Amino acid sequence: MFANLSDRLTASFKQLRGKGRLSDADIDATVSEIRRALLDADVALPVVRAFAANVRERAKSAEVSQALNPAQQVIKIVNAELVEILGGEARDLHFAKQPPMVIMLAGLQGAGKTTLAAKLGRWLREQGHTPLLVAADLQRPNAVTQLQVVGEQAGVPVWAPEPGNGVGDPVAVARSGVQHARDKQYSVVVVDTAGRLGIDAEMMQQAADIRDAVDPDEILFVLDAMIGQDAVTTANAFAEGVGFTGVVLTKLDGDARGGAALSVRGVTGKPVLFASTGEKLSDFERFHADRMASRILDMGDILTLIEQAERAFDAEQAEEMAAKIAGDGEFTLQDFLVQLNQIKKMGSMKKMLGMLPGMGQMREQLENFDEREVDRVEAVVHSMTPAERDNPKILNGSRRQRIARGSGTTVAEVNSLVERFEQAKTMMRQMTRGAGRGVPGMGMLPGGGKKSKGRMQAPPKSQQKGKKGKSGNPAKRAQQEREAATKAAQQPAAGSAFGLGKPQQPQQVPDLEELQKYLR
Repeated sequence: MFANLSDRLTASFKQLRGKGRLSDADIDATVSEIRRALLDADVALPVVRAFAANVRERAKSAEVSQALNPAQQVIKIVNAELVEILGGEARDLHFAKQPPMVIMLAGLQGAGKTTLAAKLGRWLREQGHTPLLVAADLQRPNAVTQLQVVGEQAGVPVWAPEPGNGVGDPVAVARSGVQHARDKQYSVVVVDTAGRLGIDAEMMQQAADIRDAVDPDEILFVLDAMIGQDAVTTANAFAEGVGFTGVVLTKLDGDARGGAALSVRGVTGKPVLFASTGEKLSDFERFHADRMASRILDMGDILTLIEQAERAFDAEQAEEMAAKIAGDGEFTLQDFLVQLNQIKKMGSMKKMLGMLPGMGQMREQLENFDEREVDRVEAVVHSMTPAERDNPKILNGSRRQRIARGSGTTVAEVNSLVERFEQAKTMMRQMTRGAGRGVPGMGMLPGGGKKSKGRMQAPPKSQQKGKKGKSGNPAKRAQQEREAATKAAQQPAAGSAFGLGKPQQPQQVPDLEELQKYLR
């Protein structure tokens, strides 16, 4: 969603690089470019004005004029201002002292409230709570059925005493749902309310009545991040009519310009608590302003990537795999298949790669990345027998043809997979052995490891001190042999580390009369 804004902001910083000191003209030009980028992203005008004014004021202050690298200081200022307008520090949910805690969802129809209720319930269950979903949206056709379906997928029970489709009293359903949660000792109640295609008095009154009936601890305004400038009008209307304590952004995986996400905090003053980043129930995460600002400025989001990996990977299994990669055992294609399945649990490969720093410069390649390639690789490995996965060296021509037919690929693709696997295994093992020796991340040093004997290349002749070849002149060659014999007699015996042991016998020195034969 923030791809265009990210490209515009990073492009505005390029003109600052390489300058030892920034002039007022440089700062004004950069701020103007940032202002245009924010306006193009559909950010509300009051937010843009405040953002540009703060950046200009801080950029012209002493903290930049005396800095060693003013360009980096300006980027730091822009990052800090982005964090501020996105909400500053992340806020946790305010849980009730006496359970159940009540969370009420409000917003326009089509914003994704029903699906978000299931995502929030699943997230709460993973946090150790016992949530209950209440189907209080009785106006939209099949809204109750939809909540029951997604609630079952999320593993969260649903309270739905009324069939919906215009039948039943939503206020009574919400009240009975909270009472049911209290009787059955559920810790959290998530109330899904009705939305409308537009803002009207009836909708606001119904939401206000539900609010008064259940007395929620949190009222979350569900906002479609793709609606642009209209997000400001909608947010203000809900703030005046119902009131809310936090915002949840949906459809952050869309291709809109994303101005709503940057505007709602500055306009309403309410923090963004959660973000929905996809259609799957697992595409739901806490909203961190600093991480989102880092993504916008193409600095990556490593912390979120680590958190996703911790949820998807089994700790004991990961340690076992790391030991195999390090050399304590053989890392096989079966292990690779297990790792591949765990990576797939983390979600979209494009999203994970997009969290790496600097990936904005490879956006075109990232967009062209075919995630079905992972499925093809998995199909190739599944087409192998257990023996072939444990030892790919037994893959002869007929076996590779059988694997290609079984996986719907070609022999060339099978050969490519096996070759890349062996290369990756070797590289990972070298990097693991090289950790703690030499420069971190530079891999195994030459000559290290158990299999390194005899593999070191000889140094250049210019560095081979004291190692001269035998002369073609017989007299010089005889002199070299005498010097070598004398030197060998003075050295300690081989295998004696401290010069002890029986000395070696000196070599016989040729007689001068025999040498004269060669001289003649």
